[in-house]
Parts: sequence; structure tokens; C-alpha cells
Amino acid sequence: MKRTKLIALLAIISPYYLTGAEPSAFGAGDLNNPNPYGLTSTESVLLETKKDLNKVVIKSNNQANEVDSLRERIDGLQTIIESINSSTHENRLQIKSLFDENEIQKKNSNEYDQRVTKFFQENSDNIIINKQEIEKIKLQIAEISKIVDSINESYITKSEFNALVNDVNKFKDLVAKELKKQIEPKKSLYDGMSNGEIETKAKDLYDKKHYTESIKYYKYLIDNNYKPARSHYMIGEIYYYKKNYAEAIAYFKKSASLYDKADYMPLLMLHTAISMDETGDKNNAKNFYNAVIQQYPETTYAKKAEDKLNLIK
Repeated sequence: MKRTKLIALLAIISPYYLTGAEPSAFGAGDLNNPNPYGLTSTESVLLETKKDLNKVVIKSNNQANEVDSLRERIDGLQTIIESINSSTHENRLQIKSLFDENEIQKKNSNEYDQRVTKFFQENSDNIIINKQEIEKIKLQIAEISKIVDSINESYITKSEFNALVNDVNKFKDLVAKELKKQIEPKKSLYDGMSNGEIETKAKDLYDKKHYTESIKYYKYLIDNNYKPARSHYMIGEIYYYKKNYAEAIAYFKKSASLYDKADYMPLLMLHTAISMDETGDKNNAKNFYNAVIQQYPETTYAKKAEDKLNLIK
């Protein structure tokens, strides 16, 4: 408002000021000169008025700038206030929501407390029993703790435990091997051999006086019905030389019953007679000696039989 009045005053004074300020010769009375001179009294008054007006204009401009600045600050504050109002509204809504939620939780809490109370009332007997069971469990835990302490006292180190495990594993392997040996069929002495080869092996063992092994091969031939008469005879001979005369007689008798035309019959009959003689069966021994002499005269077998027969008489 003051600024408007000032502008109006300048509009009134300016014409006079401009006409009265016409410079004189050599610049005398020039009010626009920074250092005017030769001024009349009226010009001096105008000059002072001009200076005052300039001051007023400057002050007015400064005030206007301050007003504009204040308006900008007011606008900024207004914006802040509006933001605060908006935030306040949101906070109120959040507080109300929290309050409502709290009320719901209080209600739910009350219902929960009621349910818990009801549960305890309905299960009071079970609770007592459970407490008793808990006490029993505590006692058992105490006993277990004692056992654990005892175990800890006799605790073995990891290396000792590993050594024990290794020993157990070795034992298991040994047992497994033994079981495997028992389960697996034993390899036969005769695998891959023909009957003829087995007979040759048996005779070779007999010639070397490995009688026990030789008998095994001959019995195998008997079981396979390969030359059973000769095999029985050879076993009889083995028992004869081992002085097991009773067994010798049995095998000689079986051999003769299977085939009495064999080339070994003279020796079979002589050794049968001697075996009977050695076992005390003198009568049968005489009969066999005489049979050898009659059937195979002029032979070494007959001569041996005569010598043995003479000893009996």
C-alpha cells in the first residue's frame, strides 16, 4: 500500500522536477549531475526531495523483497503444515488400527485364557498323573546319569575302539572264510583224471609203498565200477603187507568172486592161505595151500605153498 502511494507522489512531482531541472549554461543547475552547482533554492529543495525519494524507493524495494521472501517462506511452511497434517491423519489412522488390533488381541487373549483354564479344569487328573510320570522320569534320568558316569570312567579311547573294531572285523573275515570252505565243495583228488589215469596213479603209489593213498584211488575205482576185481585184489594186497590179514582175506574173497580167471589168481590164493594161517585158521589155510600146489604146480607159488604147508604139519 505504501509502495502505491509513493509511486503516485513521484508521478505528481516528476513533471515539475523535469522542467525545473533544465540545465543552465555549462551545467549550472543540472540536478542530474552527480555534483550539481549553481542551484536555486527551489532546485536545492528538489534535489533534497529527490534524494529522499531515492531512499524511500530503495527502502520500499528492500521491504518488497523481504515481503516476497516472507511469502515464499510462508508458502514453504504452509506446504510443511499440510504434509504434517497429512502425516498426522495417517498416524491417527494407524493408531486407530493398532488400537482396534489390540482390542481384538485382548479379546482373543481372554478367550485363550478361558480355554486354558477350562483345559486345566478338565484335565487336572491327567496333569497330576503327568507330574508323577515326570518325577519317575527324573529318577530314571538320575539312574542313567550314574550309568553314564560309570561308562565314562571305563571309557576307551578312539584308538582302542578302532583296534577293537579291527580285531572284530578280522574275526568276522576268518569265520566267513571258514564258512566258505565248508560251503564250497571240496576239490576231488580225481578231478580231471580218467579211470585209467587213476589206476596208474594207484599202482604208482602202491609200488612206492604209499599204501594209505593208494587205497583211496582203488576204492574210487571200485565205486565207479572200473576193474573192480583187480581193485579189490590190490586193496587185499595192501592190507596183506600191512599185516591186516582179516581185511586182506575179505578183499581177496571179493576179487575171486568177481573174476577167478585173472593172471594174479595164484598169488591171490597163496596170500589168502598165508593170511588164514596167520589168523589161526589152519584148516582153511591147508586147503588153500593144497589148491595152489594142485592148480599151479611147478611154480614159485606152489613151492612157497609146500614150504608153508610143511610148517603146519
